[in-house]
Amino acid sequence: MDRRSFIKHASIGGLGAAAASALAAPAIAQTNPKVTWRLTSSFPKSLDTIYGGAEVLSKYVSEATDGNFQIQVFAAGEIVPGLQAADAAAAGTVEACHTVAYYYWGKDPIWALGAAVPFALNARGMNAWHYHGGGIDLFNEFLGTQGLVGYPGGNTGVQMGGWFRKEIKTVADMKGLKMRVGGFAGKVMERLGVVPQQLAGGDIYPALEKGTIDAAEWVGPYDDEKLGFYKVAPYYYYPGWWEGGPTVHAMFNKAAFDGLPKAYQSLLRTACQATDANMLQKYDYLNPSAIKRLVAAGAKLSPFSPEILSACFDESNKVYAEMEASNAPFKKIWESIKAFRAEYFLNAQIAEYNYDTFMMIQQRNGKI
Repeated sequence: MDRRSFIKHASIGGLGAAAASALAAPAIAQTNPKVTWRLTSSFPKSLDTIYGGAEVLSKYVSEATDGNFQIQVFAAGEIVPGLQAADAAAAGTVEACHTVAYYYWGKDPIWALGAAVPFALNARGMNAWHYHGGGIDLFNEFLGTQGLVGYPGGNTGVQMGGWFRKEIKTVADMKGLKMRVGGFAGKVMERLGVVPQQLAGGDIYPALEKGTIDAAEWVGPYDDEKLGFYKVAPYYYYPGWWEGGPTVHAMFNKAAFDGLPKAYQSLLRTACQATDANMLQKYDYLNPSAIKRLVAAGAKLSPFSPEILSACFDESNKVYAEMEASNAPFKKIWESIKAFRAEYFLNAQIAEYNYDTFMMIQQRNGKI
């Protein structure tokens, strides 16, 4: 190649590379603008599973944008108390929160439907309804009236029924019992004589220790072990019939969310779904070891009696009927959940139930 030809081709290549570089930088800058949000959690840092969900969400978003979209996570109490997280996001005090919607049941029972209500769906069923049964859209119709946008951002799986200072064998044993239990469950239990108390996670242990309350439900073996309830209330009951599959939500101030680039909105939805799956997987991995440690430490594991479960189921249905009669938006969402619940448990009792039952029998027989 002669000198003139070499210079000509080299110049064209150089100009092409320079042009590509000049075009690429602005494109990246426009696609990934600098955004910094604050997120307040309803949970203390000691609960690495449920509090950690917000940190996982933040990590996914940051990594996907080369650090341009930052979500700073604050534990309960650092900006606002844990049970005021959604209020702070709605007001714009922060752009986001990580919370469980049934904490705000007192404002409108519709809040609880997005998370968990008594004798509804388990975790897999709840996720199926959210992602493929229209649940996300139905709940966001409501959240929009509150100045929020929300997406599932975690699930604990079916929870335990709680820690009690004394044995609970019959419905009569529940009368006068002061129990930390929130939302819809508290409404049902109140009809059976329980005095419901709503406390944030960090306040439960001292209340049990002092005898201010007689019982408390929280999450399940791994988180309950961390909070040490077995030391002051040894009777550990199951299942948490009010939380068959509670959804933890990432909620965003609606104006802030709507102001994001479409790519960032899409990323938040995707990151929330990944966070949702990650939390449930983590609980499924950690709970088996935790329950063994709790029993070894003195926890007295017992199922709720059929009498108690049946009474709670019947009372729940009465509350649902009252809510449907007085709250049309509640009825719309609850009818959607009910319709899918009938189909879901019809199917779940076939292959899943029989496979799980067979494997459990093998485990009890020492074969696995």
